[in-house]
Amino acid sequence: FHYPFENEEEFEQRFPADFICEAIDQTRGWFYTLLAESTMLFGEPSYRNCVCLGLILDTEGQKMSKSKGNVVAPWEVLDEFGADAFRWYLFTAQQPWSGYRFSLEAISEAMRSFLLTLWNTYSFWVLYANAENFDSSMPPGPPEDPTDLDRWLISRLQATVETVGMHMDGFDCTAAGKEISDFVEELSNWYVRLSRRRFWEGDKAAFQTLRHCLVEVSALLAPFTPFIADEIHSNLVGGADGDFGDMPDSVHLRDFPQADAGLRDMDLEMVMAATRRTVELGRASRAQAKAKVRQPLAKAVVVATDAERRAISSQESLIKTELNVKEIEFVTDQSDLVRYTIKPNYRTLGPRYGKGMPQVAAAVAALDADHVAQTIEAGGEIGVSIDGRDHTLGPDDLLMSMEPVEGYQVEAQSGHAVALALELDDELIREGIAREVVHAVQNARKNAGFEITDRITLALGGDPKLLEAAKEHQAWIADEVLATDVSFKTDGGEKVTVDGLPLSIEVRVSTG
Repeated sequence: FHYPFENEEEFEQRFPADFICEAIDQTRGWFYTLLAESTMLFGEPSYRNCVCLGLILDTEGQKMSKSKGNVVAPWEVLDEFGADAFRWYLFTAQQPWSGYRFSLEAISEAMRSFLLTLWNTYSFWVLYANAENFDSSMPPGPPEDPTDLDRWLISRLQATVETVGMHMDGFDCTAAGKEISDFVEELSNWYVRLSRRRFWEGDKAAFQTLRHCLVEVSALLAPFTPFIADEIHSNLVGGADGDFGDMPDSVHLRDFPQADAGLRDMDLEMVMAATRRTVELGRASRAQAKAKVRQPLAKAVVVATDAERRAISSQESLIKTELNVKEIEFVTDQSDLVRYTIKPNYRTLGPRYGKGMPQVAAAVAALDADHVAQTIEAGGEIGVSIDGRDHTLGPDDLLMSMEPVEGYQVEAQSGHAVALALELDDELIREGIAREVVHAVQNARKNAGFEITDRITLALGGDPKLLEAAKEHQAWIADEVLATDVSFKTDGGEKVTVDGLPLSIEVRVSTG
C-alpha cells in the first residue's frame, strides 16, 4: 500500500493480515522478514496466522526437481483427473505442512474414495427425482414430516457444518475436509442405502432430505472443489430458472453454511451410532464366516449395556434387515459368546526376563483369560507375581486369541461384539434361494434395458429346487422386481445359475 507515504487509512484497516501462506523454504525469508519488520515498526506481528506448506516430494520421498527429472507437470494431472481431484488431494491427503509424497495413484484414490462417491450420490437423487417428476421449484430444506432416519441425517449435517466451520476458522483445511468426507460416507453408505425403497416408492421426505444435504455439502465443499460444488448446487437449487430467496444459483455467491442448533438431536445420533456399530460388527462377522449376504440367518446376539440395548432395540427392525437375521438377542458379557486363550509373547518378554521366562509363562497360564481380555480391552495392564516380585504386562506382552462358542461367528471391537448363528434350516435355505432369484431377476431387468419404474411380467424356469423356493416366496419376489404377473414355466429368456443350479428368466414390460 506504499504506507506510510500514502493509503494510511487502508493500511490501518487491513493490518495485520488474517493469514499468510507459503512453503517451508520461506521460514527464514518472507515469514521472518514480515515478522521482524512489523515488530520493529509497530511492536506486533503483521499476520495473525501463518500456514506453512511442506514440500511436494516424489514417490521415493525425494524433493521434486527438474534437474533430477522427477517432477510431474501440473497440466498432465489436471488433464487426467481435473482440478477438483487435484485440489482435494492437496487439501486433505495430510496436513499441508507435512509435505506430500505425490503420485497419480494417490490422486486417483482421492477421486474414487470421495468425489465419485459424492457424484454417485448426487446422480442417484437425479435419477429417482426425474423418474418421480420431483417438483424442483420447491426451495431446498428439511422435510416437514421427517422419519427418524431423516432427522438423524439432518442432525449429523448440523454437527458437520459446525465442526467444519470451526476447523476452517482455525485454518485447518485437512481436518475440515475429513469431516466433510465422513459425512458424505454416512450420506451414501448409510442414509441412501437404507432409503432406496423410499426413493423407489417416491417418498417426498426422502427426496427433500437428500436434496437439502447435498446442497449444504456443496456449499461446504465450495472452497475445496469449486467446480463439482457449483455443478451440484446450481442444478439442485434450480439451474438457470432463478434463485430461492437468499440462496443464489451459484454456490460461490451464497454464504457459508451455519449450523442450526434446533435441528440437532444428540440422543438420536447416539442411537444411530450404536446401530451402525452393531451392523458393522455383524457384517464383519458374516464376512468372517463366509456366509452369503443374501442368506437369512436365524439370529444375531449382541453384547450391549442397558443403555445400548435400549438404543439398539429402538432400531431393531432396521438392524434385522441390514444383517438379514430373523431375531436379535442381547447379552451383557462378551464371555457369553467367546472363549479367550492367552499366551506370553516371547518376542517382547524374552529380552526382559531371559532365563526367567518359564516362570513368566507359568504366571500367564494361571491368569483368568476372560478377565485379562476385559482389562486389556479397557486399556489396562495385567499384574503378575514372579519369584515373589510384582510385574506388569501390557497388551504387547500377551498373545490373545478368541474362539466363538460352537455354531456362532463373533466379531468384537472395543468391548462391543455381535455373534451370528450360522446353522440353517430348510426354511432359511429356501428364503436365501428366493433372494438370489430376486438378484438374478434384477440383473435381467437391467440387461434388458428396462427403466427402474417399469412394471414387468416374469416367467421362471429351471431347476425344481429353485422354482420351489420362488413359488413359496412368490408375492415377495413380485413386489421386489415390480412384477404384475409371475409364472413358472419357460425355457426362454436369460440363462443364469443360482447356487450352481440352472435358472431361466424371461422378463417383458407389462402392458396391464
